[in-house]
Amino acid sequence: MFDPLLLTAHNPSPMTGEGNNTYLLAGGGEAALIDAGVGESAHLQAIAAALGERRAPLDIVLVTHGHRDHAGGAPALAAAHPAAAFAKHPWPGEDARFEVSWRTIGEGDVVAAGGEPLVVLHTPGHSPDHLAFWHEPTRTLFTGDLVVRGSSVMIHSSRGGNLAQYLASLERLLALDPSRLLPAHGPAIADPQAVISAYISHRLFRERQVESALRAGHATVETIAESIYDGLAPALMPAAQENVRAHLEKLRSEGRAIEAGGRWRP
Repeated sequence: MFDPLLLTAHNPSPMTGEGNNTYLLAGGGEAALIDAGVGESAHLQAIAAALGERRAPLDIVLVTHGHRDHAGGAPALAAAHPAAAFAKHPWPGEDARFEVSWRTIGEGDVVAAGGEPLVVLHTPGHSPDHLAFWHEPTRTLFTGDLVVRGSSVMIHSSRGGNLAQYLASLERLLALDPSRLLPAHGPAIADPQAVISAYISHRLFRERQVESALRAGHATVETIAESIYDGLAPALMPAAQENVRAHLEKLRSEGRAIEAGGRWRP
C-alpha cells in the first residue's frame, strides 16, 4: 500500500499558508522525505518519531526546488541524519546557500523512495529547478509548488520564474492524467484534471487582464498589479507584482508587449 505520511514543516505565513507539506515514504527498512522544510524543531522531532515507528533510517531527502521553505531545512536534517543523501535539480548560484552536498537528479531519473519507484519530472516555471515526482503504479504525483487548492502560485519572475514554462508544466501534468496530487501546500487533490485545468484558465484570464491594463494606460508593474488585485492584503502584493511581471515577460517574449525604462506598453 502506497501511503505517504504528511509531516508539516511548522512554518505558517501569508506566503506558505498553514505551512509546507513534507512527505515521508518508508518501507523495506528505508525511508525518503520529499522536501526539507525549514529546520523547525517540531518538524525534526516528528520526522525522528515517524522513522522510529517505522524502524527505518532516513536514506534520502528529495527536494522539489530551491526556495527556502522547501530546501532551507536541509542542513538541520543533515545534522540529525548524517547518512542521508540530499537530491535536487541543480540551480546554479542558489544551491550553495543550504550547505549540504547535493546529489543531482533530473528528467527521467528513477529514484527509490521508501522502496517505491518515483520518476523525476523536470517541471520548471515556478522556479528553474522545479521537480515533480511521479509514482506511476498509483498515479500519484508529488507536485511541489505547481498547484495549491484554493490559492494561486507565485511565478517569481525576478528569480528565475517563467510563466510560459509554468503553463507548459501544467499541461504536462494534465497529459499524465494523475489520480491524486500531493502538493507542498494545502490539502491533497483528488480531482487533478479539474484543478489543473482551472489553474491554466486562471492564468490565461490574468493574462487578458494584464493586456487590458496595458491598453488602459497602466505602464508599470505596480500600477498594473493595483488595477488587477484591488483590495489584496498588503502582505501579498509583492507576490502579485511578481505574477504581473511574469505575465509581462511572457507577453514580451511573444511580441505582444514592449518595455523601456521600466514602463510597459502593448
